[in-house]
Parts: sequence; C-alpha cells; structure tokens
Amino acid sequence: MPDRRADQDGAASRGAWWFGVLLLALLLASLASFFVAARVWWLPVRASEQAPMVDGILDALFVIGLVFFVAAQVFLAVPLMRRRAAAGPFVPPPLTRMPGIGAIIAVLVLVIADATVLALSERDWFRMFSPPPADALRIEVVGRQFMWQFRYPGPDGRFGRTNLRFVTSGNPFGMDPDDPANAQNVVTVNEMHVVVGRPVVLQITALDVIHSFNLPNFRLKQDAVPGRPVTVWTTPDRAGTYEITCAQLCGVGHYTMRGIVVVQSPGAFAAWMASQRAAIPPAGKPGAIASGLRAAAPAGHEASAGAASAAK
Repeated sequence: MPDRRADQDGAASRGAWWFGVLLLALLLASLASFFVAARVWWLPVRASEQAPMVDGILDALFVIGLVFFVAAQVFLAVPLMRRRAAAGPFVPPPLTRMPGIGAIIAVLVLVIADATVLALSERDWFRMFSPPPADALRIEVVGRQFMWQFRYPGPDGRFGRTNLRFVTSGNPFGMDPDDPANAQNVVTVNEMHVVVGRPVVLQITALDVIHSFNLPNFRLKQDAVPGRPVTVWTTPDRAGTYEITCAQLCGVGHYTMRGIVVVQSPGAFAAWMASQRAAIPPAGKPGAIASGLRAAAPAGHEASAGAASAAK
C-alpha cells in the first residue's frame, strides 16, 4: 500500500513538472511570435508630430502587460516544476501563505501600473487637444455614405457663409449660394492635401450616419457625428501619400469609404490649390457648387458627385 501511494505521488510530481515545462514553453513561444510579428506587421509608418505620443502610450501598455503576463506564467510554472524535487506533499510558495501581504503587494503593483499609464495619457491628451497654432491650415471635413469630402477656405483664409437649410446631398457643407466667398472655397472628394510641417485644423462632422475619420499614419481618429462638428488638429511631418479610412461601420459600402491624404511641400500645395481654384465655375453660375464638387472629385468618384448634383 505505501509503495502504491509513493508511485501515485511520483506520477503526480512528474505530471506537474511536465505541465510546468509546458507553461514555460508556451510562454517562450508566445514571446517569440509576438516579437516576430512586431517586426513584420506593426503599426504603419508615423507621419505626424503627434504620432510618437500615441505610440509611446501603446508601448507603455505593451510593456506593462508583458511584465504581468511573464510574471503570471512563471508564478504558475516554477512551483509545479519544484514539486518533483520536493519531498512530501506540495507546499505553496510563501507569498500565497500570507494572503494579506500578497493582496497589498498586488494592489500596489496595479495602482503603480495604472497611474503610469494615466499620467502618460493625460500628458499627451493635453498636448494633442491644446489650442492649435494661429497659422494652422483649416479644413472642414464631412463624412457621408460612402466618401469623405473636404472644404478649403479661399485665398484670404475665410470660409464662405453656410446654413443648415442649404444642406443637401449635392451641397453637404450647406454653402450659401448667395455668398460670393463660397466661389473661392475648394471642395474635394476623398482627397485631402496638406503642407509638411504646417499644423492642420480639421472640423469634422457627418451628413447621414456616424462615421469615424481615421488617419492611421497620423495616429488620428475622430468620430464624425451628424449635426455635431468636432475640431481636432495635427502637424504632418513626413511627405508622402497616406490612407484615409472610416473606422466606424456605417453601412453596406463601409469598406469602400477610403481616401488619401497628400503631405507635400508648400510650393507643391500652392500649385495644387491654384489648379483646384481654376476648376471652380464662375460665381453666380447655376449649379456652381455641385459642378465644383464634380471638378474637384478624383477619377472614379465623378459618378457619385454627379448623382449628388442630380439629387439637389
């Protein structure tokens, strides 16, 4: 009988040891797969001055989560592996035999971790949502099924007058046709141009349902809510062409709601803006606003702009 009990204890010890080894193997495999994936499929290249702030918070969350994950797996695996060498029944680690002290240590660790993330988040939040510089480029953004439309001010930096009663599918910004200043406002579809190194203020809203204006390379995402303009700003710092997406399920064509943001030099931006203004019909011409939308629309979106004009 004693021999049978000893055999059972030995088998249990060996099983616990192998289970501990399995936990450590899974831990190493998880860490290896994460670091390999991080080198291949990580966040897109940063293209704004605010992007490192967001990445810093994400890095802090990953590091804290990694420490807790590794500690938990080691805390489970090591006692199981030690059981094989120990004589007699399994004895829990000393910390688990002092639940009061263990609870206090656990709470302190969690408070410190949460306070660190909160401090980093609040610091960067106030930086990102501080008042924009006075020389910032101002752009109005409207999301609609299933495109993004952008409105630029005239050469004097002024937007034309708008009113909700003028809002239609062909005039999503509600531009007043009687205000001559609107004749100088450039409207584009799914294509936004900005200047490298110059802050950009975006006033974002929606025409129909809730959308989410997402610039992955800028680490900027803001819900677009009908009737509720929200202002955010960012500073592009890397020239190139980047993607604009909608990060909120907004209908059956949600996956097609994509555009581009072109970050370019001041000279290239001025030349592009001049070409856009040259395409605007003369002020007072019937259908000027809808025609301006068609002139500004990139290839592939002309049909959508034409349908908007017909709806008006």
